[in-house]
Amino acid sequence: MDITVREVSSRRDLRRFARFPNELYAGNPYYVPQIVSMDMATFSPEKNRAFEVCEGKFWLATDASGRTVGRVAGIINHRYNEKVGKKICRFGWIDFVESQEVASALLATVEAYAREQGMEEVEGPVGFLEFDVSGILVDGFDQIPTAYGKYNAPYYEPMVLKAGYGRVTDFVEYRITVPDDIERYIRLGEMVGERFDLREGTYRNKKELIRKYMDGIFETLNACYAKLHGFSELSPGQCEDLKNQFLSNLQLDLISVVVDKDDRVVGFGITLPSLSLALQKANGSLFPFGFLHILRALRRNDTVDALLIAVREEYQDKGVHAMIFSKVGTGMQKRGIKYLESTRELEENHNVRNLWGRLEHCLHKRARVYNKSLL
Repeated sequence: MDITVREVSSRRDLRRFARFPNELYAGNPYYVPQIVSMDMATFSPEKNRAFEVCEGKFWLATDASGRTVGRVAGIINHRYNEKVGKKICRFGWIDFVESQEVASALLATVEAYAREQGMEEVEGPVGFLEFDVSGILVDGFDQIPTAYGKYNAPYYEPMVLKAGYGRVTDFVEYRITVPDDIERYIRLGEMVGERFDLREGTYRNKKELIRKYMDGIFETLNACYAKLHGFSELSPGQCEDLKNQFLSNLQLDLISVVVDKDDRVVGFGITLPSLSLALQKANGSLFPFGFLHILRALRRNDTVDALLIAVREEYQDKGVHAMIFSKVGTGMQKRGIKYLESTRELEENHNVRNLWGRLEHCLHKRARVYNKSLL
């Protein structure tokens, strides 16, 4: 196959970059199309403040007929590199047809860019931030991913390995059955609250939640995620982007914010009705009917996705998770929710994994991150 890899240099190219996986997996029952306009915003320095601490380039691979056969991004997160004292270039948003030649050409392009920038290692798939989709799916090809996960064909991993990459770490996903007996978590949560002088934060609407607690939520998140692989502290601008990204879809009965006697956030949990089936119906576009499918999914659903959960170190292993689950679980029970899907979480994040261990659960998806030395 005659392959050409060229840098994305126009808005038209960027749209092709964003649309490629939707075209590659068209008709696949396990693929969840991403909203093209939202992905284009993620890739635009003018709209994504991750570019305050990151730089990156995007490439498309085409065959002799001009047909798009692959895509990849090369990213340098300077804040993370300073944190870990390494010179790492990330590759992300990689997709390709079933061709070793295409896969190798895409990765070689990122490696050349990395060397030009003085990097010593390439790692991925990883995005700008911890909250961008990371990893190549290696188990769970017969499962529909969450809206914040990603499907890829089974041929990805062997081709990445053949290009000289090795495993770094895994992300895992669980399907948790919502228990019928929420009352025992409510009782346990009340006991924990009384013992440590903690309570559920009070807010009447989304605006009040954001005004009173969002800064504390991000402060807690930065503190709790600091030691996790690939995470760098979120800047105020990045926090603002995430706030805007989630604001419109937040469901107050599916959120818990635990605070101390001084109204300081010590832990939180944010879940959201699953949007996977709605996004399949939307097929990559909010208009004319995509947003209607999403609105319906937010109102009527039997599954929620666990987006974020964190508890400050001094309150870990003290039952704060029970307080979080008592609030969120009550909301799920009232809505008739049957299942909770964990979004991709690092296998090494034992604090979160231990939470699911107390509930009926199964590990049904696994994604992997790889690296390659350039020295």
